[in-house]
Amino acid sequence: MPKRPPFPPTAPRIIEMLAFPSVQLLDVTGPVQVFASANDVVTQAGGPAPYVVNVVAQAGGNVTASAGVTLAAAPLPSVDRPLDTLMVAGGDGVHVAGADPLLVDWVSRRARHARRVASVCTGAFLLAAAGALDGKRAVTHWSVCAELARRFPALRVESDPIFVQDGSVWTSAGVTSGIDLALALIEQDLGRSVALAVARYLVVFLKRPGGQAQFSTALSLQVADDEFGALHRWINDHLAEEISLPVLAREAGMSERNFSRRYVEATGLTPLRAVERLRIEAGRRLLLDTRLSVKQVSQRCGFGSEETMRRSFLRWLNVTPQDYRARWGG
Repeated sequence: MPKRPPFPPTAPRIIEMLAFPSVQLLDVTGPVQVFASANDVVTQAGGPAPYVVNVVAQAGGNVTASAGVTLAAAPLPSVDRPLDTLMVAGGDGVHVAGADPLLVDWVSRRARHARRVASVCTGAFLLAAAGALDGKRAVTHWSVCAELARRFPALRVESDPIFVQDGSVWTSAGVTSGIDLALALIEQDLGRSVALAVARYLVVFLKRPGGQAQFSTALSLQVADDEFGALHRWINDHLAEEISLPVLAREAGMSERNFSRRYVEATGLTPLRAVERLRIEAGRRLLLDTRLSVKQVSQRCGFGSEETMRRSFLRWLNVTPQDYRARWGG
């Protein structure tokens, strides 16, 4: 008797990746490679390839990405052809694409025939223009989240996560987060073991939690590292302690008044707000990566109490620590 393959034979899932002139190259090639690697993992284990991935564009033919690399694309298929997943890439050309009524109409109708819809980075603007994000939670690149929210008030923009799932609609943050999104889709389709095998092959994380910050507080404070880098390292090493303005000024070697003024000029945050943001970031990591109770997390991060931590999470993330762990924890 032949050995039974570990994956039952099923029709492959058809995925369409929509590209356009000046598309971001990695928005297209990152997820495409992830799905191609999933095919390799499954076929090498004796199963049928789970995905057929097509890069499509309005006119078909060659599409020049923003990096100057030419992509070969198929013409837009009929809107009612069978489709598992419609993915829309982002890039500098997305706003021109989103102003094309024929393309927007195709995206709108094609999305209604897809089992699920996803965008990478600023591709969310094209999905939003097509009405596919109305009433949904969504994310895009951190630098244009405010613009997405302003232009499309019918959706709820969450500026922090690296990807967001709202029902059958998925959106991701900047560039490389499209890889995280594709791994999450594979995990949903084929299970964690396949997604893990793909991640290992590609030497990437499986998976960065969707709730991980796409632009961390520590990274944002690096703009001031020439002047306050040593202070920021000290803060991160002493989060569990009481950190007051006099303490910070002393560590910075300045008067309180001069320190407060120069810190705001350098970072855009008051010193105590920066400490709060760093504590929130540390709390998020502990909530996702450990089994510590919320009380223990609040103590380790220097919030002093669960209630103080809860208020900080609600103020900055619009979610409680308990809900944050439930939504994004493994």
